Amino acid sequence: MAYSIMDRCIGCGACRSICPCDAVSGEKKHRHTIDGAICIECGACGKVCPSGAIENPFGLITQRLPKKEWDKPVFDPDICMSCGMCLDTCPVNALDAGRYKVGSRHLFPWLSRETLCMGCGFCAQDCPVGAITMVVRKSA
Repeated sequence: MAYSIMDRCIGCGACRSICPCDAVSGEKKHRHTIDGAICIECGACGKVCPSGAIENPFGLITQRLPKKEWDKPVFDPDICMSCGMCLDTCPVNALDAGRYKVGSRHLFPWLSRETLCMGCGFCAQDCPVGAITMVVRKSA
C-alpha cells in the first residue's frame, strides 16, 4: 500500500517537490494525488505537508516535521562490512562510500549529501548487519 492524499490538500505542491520517485501529481491549488504503483513509501511527502493531508499506508495522518528533526543515518564502522547495500537502497543518493576505518582497506558508507537525506530509513532497514542507526541530528 502507498501513501495517499486526503481532501484537506491545499495544492501547495510541497509533496510533489520532495517526492524522490515522481509519484505525486497535481496542479497548484488543487488536490494532488499519489500514484500507488510508483510510491516507494518513504514518507517524505507527509513530513512536508502543511495541511496534514497525507495518510500513511496504515491509514494514519502524517504530521509535518521540521527538516532539522528528520532522522539521519549514523554508521557503525565496527559492524559495517562495506557491502554497499545502503548505497543502493538510498532513493536520493545521499550516501557515498569513501570513509576509511583505521586498520582497514575497505571504504565505509557515510552521509555525504546530508541536505538530500529524507530520513526514510531505507538504508537502516536494508542493512544486513544492523550497522546503521537512524537518529535526529542537526544538518552540517
